[in-house]
Amino acid sequence: MDVNITFLGGSGTVTGSKYLVRHGGKCLLVDCGLFQGYKQLRLRNWQPLPVTPGQIDAVLLTHAHLDHSGYLPLLARDGYTRAIHATPATRDLCAILLPDSGHLQEEDAAFLNRHQLSSHSPALPLYTRLDAVHCMRQFKVHTMNAAFEPLPGWRATFSPAGHILGAASVLLEVGGRRILFSGDLGRPDDLLMNPPDAPPVADTVLIESTYGDRQHPPETLLEELGPALQRLAGRGGVAVVPVFAVGRAQMVLHAIGLLKAQGAVPKSLKVFLDSPMAVSTTGLYQHHLGEHRLNAREVQAMEHGATMVQTPEQSKGLARLHGPMVILAASGMATGGRVLHHLALHAGDHRNMIILTGHQAPGTRGARLADGEKTIRIHGQDVSVSAEVVKLSSASAHADGNQLVAWLRSMGHAPDQVFVVHGEMNAADHLRQRIAHELRWPVSVPEHGSTVAA
Repeated sequence: MDVNITFLGGSGTVTGSKYLVRHGGKCLLVDCGLFQGYKQLRLRNWQPLPVTPGQIDAVLLTHAHLDHSGYLPLLARDGYTRAIHATPATRDLCAILLPDSGHLQEEDAAFLNRHQLSSHSPALPLYTRLDAVHCMRQFKVHTMNAAFEPLPGWRATFSPAGHILGAASVLLEVGGRRILFSGDLGRPDDLLMNPPDAPPVADTVLIESTYGDRQHPPETLLEELGPALQRLAGRGGVAVVPVFAVGRAQMVLHAIGLLKAQGAVPKSLKVFLDSPMAVSTTGLYQHHLGEHRLNAREVQAMEHGATMVQTPEQSKGLARLHGPMVILAASGMATGGRVLHHLALHAGDHRNMIILTGHQAPGTRGARLADGEKTIRIHGQDVSVSAEVVKLSSASAHADGNQLVAWLRSMGHAPDQVFVVHGEMNAADHLRQRIAHELRWPVSVPEHGSTVAA
């Protein structure tokens, strides 16, 4: 009986990761992500899977980011009743991220209905906050490097992948085959996370390629961020920093703390973290010591290095304060959330600063700011941009092309085949060529919906 893999997402694009493994009449899904970004990709979230949720026998999660976990509430609501296998930190993060995602789906649907902007009447959320809360009961946690059986005769092992708290690569052993799913791989030199473990030997490898076509710059985050904050403090301005609540917010907080300790930035510079989700995530670092580079004292310093802003009233109260100060707020590409209010208030003053902390997807406000546009639209109003826009290029939590190839090379034994996944077309094909030419391994970029023998 053959082992097959069907690529239901994360192929030809960087979102929607879902890999269906079939053997002996059983189905196992590795990752269960939402499609994000372009509308034609988001529409896939509404299309039924080629198997009904009730026919899936187990789900394994590599990590908690929504492009890997965000479809779970829908899968469970529509009939998936079995276990969702994950690491403890992935479960803890999903308990924060998934209900928030459901809440946003409900808000989006309500907005469309209020303004009669939907082609459906009424517009419905993909799933609700309650759907997300319910699916959390199906989580079953496993520690790193401890093999378990998600199904009788199927063996799985999580190993540390860096990237974010709880992120893992997954080795699946079934039908005499060893299949390795890289998950999202972190950087060996990450400021917060430990480096990924070397990969185990496998017959088939699925490797992510988010940054498969580029190299990270030689500058460190401290070298980029320090001079910017020094300028800001000197002119008494306000820095608005759009951040991702998981990983990026904590990395920037830790970096500011280190810069203050080094004397590169005034200790008096006020810092605010205005995102309930980021505040909750920051608290998890204390519960998962050993999974990241910080000791208990450093985690405490990160938590106390900023004023944690929870309520909408506290957030609005920041408007009454004067600089110099730094406001970190979600979302990371300025597509929604509290950061929009801060941008609307502060973007027009040349003393202020907008600090972009990572990749800005085409079509987002963040991308327009990165491109130097002098006007952006927020809540139906045109907002002029006179603030200095700083683009950090060193804050990514993904391994770059060189680091991905080095990770594969450390496997020690060539696999039978490699599939390049979770990357835009250019990034995936660039990494495919490097694997073919430098490692001389059989490699391809799978088509969305295609099925291959594992």
